[in-house]
Amino acid sequence: MRKTYILGSILLFCISLSLIGGQGCKNKGSKASPQKGFVFKEKLSDYGFFKDKLSALAPNEGVLPYDISTALFTDYAVKDRFIVLPKGAAMKYTTAGALDFPDSTIIIKNFAYTNENHQKVMIETRLLVKDPGDKNWKVMNYLWNKEQTDAVKHITGAKVPITLLDNEGNKLLTNYQVPNTNDCKRCHIKDDVLIPIGPKARNLNITLTGQSGNQLKAWAAKGVLKGLPDTGIVAALPNWADPKHFSLDQRARAYLDVNCAHCHTKGGDAYNTGLFLEYEQTNSNHLGINKVPVSAGGGAGGLDYDIIPGNATHSILYYRMNSTEPGTAMPELARTVIHKEGVQLIRDWINSMKK
Repeated sequence: MRKTYILGSILLFCISLSLIGGQGCKNKGSKASPQKGFVFKEKLSDYGFFKDKLSALAPNEGVLPYDISTALFTDYAVKDRFIVLPKGAAMKYTTAGALDFPDSTIIIKNFAYTNENHQKVMIETRLLVKDPGDKNWKVMNYLWNKEQTDAVKHITGAKVPITLLDNEGNKLLTNYQVPNTNDCKRCHIKDDVLIPIGPKARNLNITLTGQSGNQLKAWAAKGVLKGLPDTGIVAALPNWADPKHFSLDQRARAYLDVNCAHCHTKGGDAYNTGLFLEYEQTNSNHLGINKVPVSAGGGAGGLDYDIIPGNATHSILYYRMNSTEPGTAMPELARTVIHKEGVQLIRDWINSMKK
């Protein structure tokens, strides 16, 4: 009787532990517990990504700087990008979409602006982490302090008053919008799954300034990228700002791909619009040519078609890119000022189309 009582007590104790989040009592043959999930640190400096002065963004060993051929516009922000791979792990080449990153990869993207004294001023740093616990990507923002000594975890978003210089040295005053984590998810979501959108092989297929070799080939030689085709033939996304090497159509399509297609694609946040702006898109209706908008609402400005060949002024695509009004401006996130150079590019592209 006493033996039965003791066994029953042990069973109840195990059940109680499991209910309050403990491990309970395991048999010798039970499976190992799942790998713990990633926990974001409170400050950027806590990670040890950079050495010496933090705002200099001088990467420590194991922190891989990178750049892309055509970047998304964010209020003329100066961007620095890095990848941190688990020790001994490597990325895998993919023909479409982002590279295949191993669990525990951290993608770092820093945003700064150029002030009136031509100084680089840090605003925010975003981390995209492939959580080893559930294999899903997680995102977190870090807001830099006024002293420029560190950045602190910031979930709720912020508006930061800044005075910046654009590409031509003109002074612009704006309230830079640091997104909340849900805003980040809107752009990085596809088929309800959070994914990286910038580090695709075609975007990474460039030779960086000051480097003698191709970025992808350099990674393959270092052993941090596997599966790069031996022939070296990899698709490359044109640089929208390089009219010397790329046509107007190539540059405009690349610009729309990077700035719009993460939402305007099947499975993206703007899937219901029927406007799909991937660089590989060949369907003229999906590109918006002579297409009636599905759900533009008041943001269409009373215009009837997404793109009217030869007539940018009356095309909704151009109209929305040339606006900062909430509910009209496109992209609706990531910018508060008009990208003059990008808007001019799209205007020239539409006007070059045969009617």
